[in-house]
Amino acid sequence: MRRMAVIGGSGLEGLFEGGERATVMTPYGSIGYSIVEERGIELLFIPRHGFGHGLPPHKVNYRGLIWSARWWGTTHIIATNAVGSMREEFEPGDLVIPDQFMDFTKSRPTTFYDDEVVHTDMTEPYSMEIRDALRKAAEDVGHPIHHGGVYVCTEGPRYETPAEIRAYRTLGGDIVGMTGVPEVVLAREADIEYATLAAVTNYAAGMQSRISHEEVVELMSKLNPVLKDVIVGAAEIILEED
Repeated sequence: MRRMAVIGGSGLEGLFEGGERATVMTPYGSIGYSIVEERGIELLFIPRHGFGHGLPPHKVNYRGLIWSARWWGTTHIIATNAVGSMREEFEPGDLVIPDQFMDFTKSRPTTFYDDEVVHTDMTEPYSMEIRDALRKAAEDVGHPIHHGGVYVCTEGPRYETPAEIRAYRTLGGDIVGMTGVPEVVLAREADIEYATLAAVTNYAAGMQSRISHEEVVELMSKLNPVLKDVIVGAAEIILEED
């Protein structure tokens, strides 16, 4: 059977239901996952924050996530991220397929190579193959999508200040979130094709009156059917081409 791995972010712990939950022990700790079948595709679904959403962004076991996908034997990962928009044209409810990122995290393990010198090329951090497939799948379902954008990753778990958002915008950032890095870096190190489907849940600090986690989860829940259709559609496109 054809295979694909999916890493689900905030509000998406139940995106793919029906699979039996299990745990794999990695060199970096245990990772919970489920395996489900969608349209003849076997999906390894890994909730980034755990099935009970118990892990804050700065405590997510990013190395374990990527290690478990490689252990399962997949060559492709589609991730999801809830993000704030720093551009008026990226409206809440829109989807964004980032093509670049900026890293403002502080305390996370960011590499598999702690004991040897390895410099990974990050010219194209996100897989062009998966990005194109996500774009086509989103167009097929008729949902607003932006193909390309700079993802700014902050440490969390707090939200950013308006001053920080102004700085990130000046540097060229388009969307902001707390979980995109080091996940994308680790996938590159593991030689896995990786891209993320970012869902805009709100405007960033200073662009709306306030931001709440409840707001993020509520909108992501509403977007679940669209995200699921786009992910499975992209998986079909990728696996048909392989």
